[in-house]
This record gives sequence, structure tokens and C-alpha cells, in this order.
Amino acid sequence: MFQTVQTENEFRAYLDKSVPYIGTDIPRMEGIDGTGIKIAVIDTGVDFNHPDLFGWGPNGKVIGGYNFIDENQPPLDTNGHGTQVAGVIAADGQAVGVAPKAKILAYKVSENGEGVASDLIIRAIEKAIEDEADIINISLGVNRTNAKIERAVNLALEKEIFVVTAAGNDGPELHTIGSPGRNHGSVTVGATYNNLTSSLVATLEVDGKPFTVIPMIGSTKLDVPITGKIISAGYGKMEDFEKLNVKDAIVIVERGSDVEGELLFFSIKESNAAYAGAKAMIVYNNVPGIFLGELIHEFIEPDYAPQIPVVSIDREEGLKIIESIKEEKTASLHLFYNPDFVAHFSSRGPVSPFYIKPELVAPGAYINTTQNNAGYNFTSGTSYAAPHVSGAAALLLQKNPQLHHHEIKSLLLTTVEPVSDAYGKEFSLNDAGAGRLDIGKAFGAKLIIMPPNFVSTASTDNRVVERQLELKLIEGTLDNLDIKFEGPEFIKFAHILEGNILKIKMNMTEENFGEHEGKIIINHDGTRYTIPFLIHYTQGSISVSQQNQKLSFDISYPGEWSFAKISVINSKDGKVDTTTMLPNKKTTMEVYENAEYWIEAKIRTNENTTSAYNTIEITTLPENVQRLDIDIPTKQIGIIAVIVAAVGIFGIIKRR
Repeated sequence: MFQTVQTENEFRAYLDKSVPYIGTDIPRMEGIDGTGIKIAVIDTGVDFNHPDLFGWGPNGKVIGGYNFIDENQPPLDTNGHGTQVAGVIAADGQAVGVAPKAKILAYKVSENGEGVASDLIIRAIEKAIEDEADIINISLGVNRTNAKIERAVNLALEKEIFVVTAAGNDGPELHTIGSPGRNHGSVTVGATYNNLTSSLVATLEVDGKPFTVIPMIGSTKLDVPITGKIISAGYGKMEDFEKLNVKDAIVIVERGSDVEGELLFFSIKESNAAYAGAKAMIVYNNVPGIFLGELIHEFIEPDYAPQIPVVSIDREEGLKIIESIKEEKTASLHLFYNPDFVAHFSSRGPVSPFYIKPELVAPGAYINTTQNNAGYNFTSGTSYAAPHVSGAAALLLQKNPQLHHHEIKSLLLTTVEPVSDAYGKEFSLNDAGAGRLDIGKAFGAKLIIMPPNFVSTASTDNRVVERQLELKLIEGTLDNLDIKFEGPEFIKFAHILEGNILKIKMNMTEENFGEHEGKIIINHDGTRYTIPFLIHYTQGSISVSQQNQKLSFDISYPGEWSFAKISVINSKDGKVDTTTMLPNKKTTMEVYENAEYWIEAKIRTNENTTSAYNTIEITTLPENVQRLDIDIPTKQIGIIAVIVAAVGIFGIIKRR
């Protein structure tokens, strides 16, 4: 929860929460602090006058960068977003970042934090490459694929730069990650809470059915769940309760008021419900979506204190509850602490059937970090989860400067901590990727596993998935590896280690078609490594072959099918070309670039449409093969904004 801190000692004690929570104490004990590592922050600039980020130029914290908004001026932040991001990475003063001795390259691509043209992001990535950055942090995003940004990120990866992107703040709906977070080579980061004192989560069940709810700021944890009848109480006005008996009930009310211009604060609704005898209150939104509400705010009565727990809920789900309780229903509400809970705002995957996004999560809720004008803010968003990972990469690079970016990625992704929802069930790959960043485990890891995650396909034609994991030792031996499988019971798992190659075989023993998640767990020398996977188990299959520039396709399906749409995706930039196919007519497509191509077929049958997948690597095309592309006008890309009120030394600053 937010707190207004009164003294310097209390303030400093409350600053350093998320950073030690992810295990930075271990590398710091060995003197690893980011020294010698340059991290590019592509954002609104950095306030290099802040005492914790002080200095512009070779002898300062911000050793370089560029102002793409005003090219005659240094990249000084006048908004605050970039300063907050940089503070998480490398603050070195009253606030201490993940890698406090790392240096910052600041690339200012937005003045006000409201938007930035895609060409400025591309230019900033190119400038970071020119300036020989070790790591690029991009806490920007757009909810679509931008091919030019994708290629710029890929260019940085080819230059051995580690690229970290924020997932975005459009959760909890699926398919909400855009460019550059969609890039399959970058590390895309979602957000969790960050420590025990700021990780209050809630569960709600109505007649046994779970609903997603968020505790309001000012509510406190419960020792045991509250259960009782659930009753609708209009807008939560005093007159709404006069004709109701809500004693020991859980009431549900609508946000706002039915009177135009009336300010019916959540604190007033809570007071009315408590006075009427209710045990808890649910507030459903008056517009689509979910929200974070505040019981404690600047307009409350001086002697006000919340008496009952209050949670918020999406409008659609709230209306479903209203409809269902026309017949009497019982509800159960619980509020408790769970630091590794994925924040509701964190954008979710999938972005593609061919790879996993996000790859991992890191603290991004209620993060206390540097703010413009020598200040500090509590703020939330995946913008602040990403720099935790950038700082972690800096520590690993300082310790192991010989490692390639994809090896650093493996260390970070395979050593995560599992994250569970409010019911103790692990979050899906679409929500949390492999799990929550653990720098301490990554720092002590002695094994690099490639790939660190994978997606495979099984079908009626071939029910067996075979993969190989390359195990590269940093030190030690591969003796006494312990391999475990965590996945659906109908998948029969087998493995064999040949040299440094772990060969895996997974056999589908039932016709249980669909998407199936699982994890391969490798225990080695005291460290637990997690390799998540996704298997598409499809009825049909599509094969693909290459002759020069031409790809030819063949579809196999156990029953009759009438039509197929085939999409060919260039992995380098996400560009999609499509063609169609009939059962009695083959189809082909030309490609113009050496790349890995992802193939997806939508196969129409008499009953429905099913999918099939394949991949092909093209390496034999001459370099002078070209195609004509038409440029689409640049669109504005939004900063992945601060989505929760910011609390500084002087109180609460609200953003809507």
C-alpha cells in the first residue's frame, strides 16, 4: 500500500524494497555492482541533476546519450518517466538501484511522456548501437507489431547488445503486448508486486465461482476470509441502504453516482456500508475495465479510517454478479499478502504461436524510485519491472563479460522463482512467462541452458515431440543432473544426456488436442533451473519445402477439409504474407530474405476451423534478392505510462 513517510530515516528504510527482494545482496557481497557496464535508457531522458543520478558527461552517472526532441540540448528529463526507470537500474545515493555503479546512456525520444514517433525509437536504438551500449532498456510500447522497430531491435541483438522491453500496462486481458515487447529476441518483462508490505491481493468467490478483484488502497489484510450473503446496494449512498438489511453481508455497489457532478468518494460508500452493518464491499466500475481505488485520499474527513475491506472489480464481471444475485448467493472475500502475484495491469501474451511472451516477470508495483527535482516516487507499471531485469543483466555481464547476450538471457530466465495466483495455482506462461526474476540464483548459476524455453508441435501424424537442450557449463561438471517433468499426465516424458546435449522426447498418449504448458526442471549443483514449454497438439499438420525462393505447402488432416489460409511470418520483423489452399490444389509462396519463417495454417472443416504450425529456416538465398515494400506513415507510440498514483516525500500525486 502507499504510505506518506514523514522522516528521512523512515523514508530511506522504505526505499530499498524491490531491489533486495530479487536477490541483489548476493552479488553485492562479492563486489559486483554494475561497474563498467553501459545501459541505454530510451525514454523521456534522465534528470542528471538528481543527486542519485548525478552528472552529465564522461565523469557523471549519465555519460552520454542524445536528445532527439531538441538536438541542441542534452537529454534532460522534464517529465519524470525516464528518471524513474534509470533510478531502478542505477541510482546510487539515498536510493540504490539494482546496478548502482553502472553508467547510463540517456536517449530522449519524448518530451511529455504521452507519445513518441516510432522513427525516434529506431534512431535511438541505432545511436545506442553506435555508442556501444551493453544493454538497452525500452519502457515504451504500442499494441501492434511495428516491423521497423522489430528490425532495429534485431540489429542491436546482432551486435551483442542485451535488449530489455516492458510488456505494457494493458492487462489482464490476453494478447495485449505490442512492439517492441513482441520482439522474440528481446527479453519482455511483466510486473509483479515487490515485497511483503506492498503486495496485498484479494480473492472473491460468488457461489463458488472466482472473480478478479483488486484491494482498494486503505484496506488491510484479513486473518480469515469473510463469507456472507452478497447484496446489491445501488451506488452505496445512505438512502440505498435504508431499505436493505445488509447486516453481516457483502455488498456490491456501482462506482460513481447517478447524480451528475456528485462526488461520491469510495470512503463515503465504505462508511455508509459499514454503518449499515456490512462486512465488506465490492465496487464495480461504471465504465469498461478494472481500476485501482483509494479509500485514503486528500478529501477524506480528518477522523476517517476504513472499517471494512473494499475491493474493485471490472464492470462486466460486476454486472454478472448483479444478475446472478437476483437469487440469493453466498460470497467469500479474502485479502492477504502475496509478493509474487502478477499485477492486474501487466500485459499478457500470447503474441505468437511460435514463441513465449512475456519471458519473465519482475517487481513493478509500488516501486519507490528517483523522480525529477531531487525527489522520490512510489509508482507502478511494467516500465519499472523492465529496468530490474536490465540491472540484473548488468551484474551478470560484469561477473561474466565473455558471455553472449543469449547466454545472459538463459541465466535470467531459467533461474526464476515460480509465481502463483491467489489460489496457489502457478500463473500461466501468458501471464508470467517462466516466473519471477531472482538475481541471486542467476548470479550463482553454473549452467547455461539453450534454449531457455521452447514451443513445439505434435499432431495426429506425429504424436512425438523431440527437442535438444544444449548444456554449457560455466564451472563444474554435468555429473548428477536431476531431470524432472512437470506437465499434463497424458504426455509421456523421456530424456537422455549425451555429452552436453540433453535429448528430450514427449509422447502424446491421448487425443487431447489443444495448447499444453509444462516445465522441465533441471537440478544441478544446488540450483534449480526451469525450462518452460508450450506444445500445440493439433489434428492437422502442414509441411513446407523450399526450392530456391519458392516455398511449397502440403496439408494433412484426418478428416475432410474444404479450405486453408496459410500465413508465413518473417521472424526478423513479424511481417506476414498469406495465401490460400484447397484440398485438390497445391499452393506456393515466394520469399525474399534468408530468415526463419513461421508457418501457420487455418484449416476449415465442416465443423470448425483448426490450426497447424511449422517452421523453416532459409539460408540459401542470394543477398541481392529484394522485394518492394510500401512504407506506412509513422504512427505515435505511447510511453508505457505510470498507471498508479505516485507518492513522494510531499504526499500523493494522482494520475488518471
